[in-house]
Amino acid sequence: MRVLGIDPGLRNLGWGVIDVDGSRISHVANGICHSAGKELGARLLALHEGLSAVIAAYAPTSAAVEQTFVNKDAVATLKLGQARGIAMLVPAQAGLPIGEYAPNQIKKTVVGVGHAAKAQVDHMVRMQLPGCEIAGPDAADALAIAICHAHHARSAERIARRVVS
Repeated sequence: MRVLGIDPGLRNLGWGVIDVDGSRISHVANGICHSAGKELGARLLALHEGLSAVIAAYAPTSAAVEQTFVNKDAVATLKLGQARGIAMLVPAQAGLPIGEYAPNQIKKTVVGVGHAAKAQVDHMVRMQLPGCEIAGPDAADALAIAICHAHHARSAERIARRVVS
């Protein structure tokens, strides 16, 4: 299985691709789609084009996206929701199944603590993907999302096998 993790952001949309073979995971690629300095429509288009190019280049078999958390700034939350829409749309257009995970669930899966700091997430991603050069904090978060999806997909697969047998 090849998983594309996506950390939605309007200025910086992080992405990370991992391969999963049983309990083994390995880094394929990661990066950030940038859209700053443009009007909203152009920014969303830039994110769509960038994420579409990632899917074309790395051919993932599934995707995972972080769920949006609501903060006190309603305008910022709405804009983040639009970026998340792109993060959901592009994999759906490619026919990929998409997993959605809450930020605390991702942190608990990767770090072991649901309220871990960004530095802890980055550290644990580097531990699980040794030698990986990470493009920035948004890419590290995207790789964490992909790792979370891999763990949950394996668990679901094991449960399905036991139910069938």
